[in-house]
Amino acid sequence: MKDRFLEDLKARIDIREIVGKYTSLKKAGKSWRGRSPFRNEKTPSFFVDPEKNLWYDFGASEGGDVISFVEKIE
Repeated sequence: MKDRFLEDLKARIDIREIVGKYTSLKKAGKSWRGRSPFRNEKTPSFFVDPEKNLWYDFGASEGGDVISFVEKIE
């Protein structure tokens, strides 16, 4: 039941909107790209895929869903 609640919640949340509160994102193909909100970097290596509702930080080699992003940033 808990898993279903989390899946429903993630389906209703726009990950781009949440991540966009912490870093500026620009369209890059199907994804959105920006600087990592977790590290100080000059070249954007942070990507958000709204279709899959996932984020990935290539500089840190980590990623996840909107829940994991909020857990990490807060």
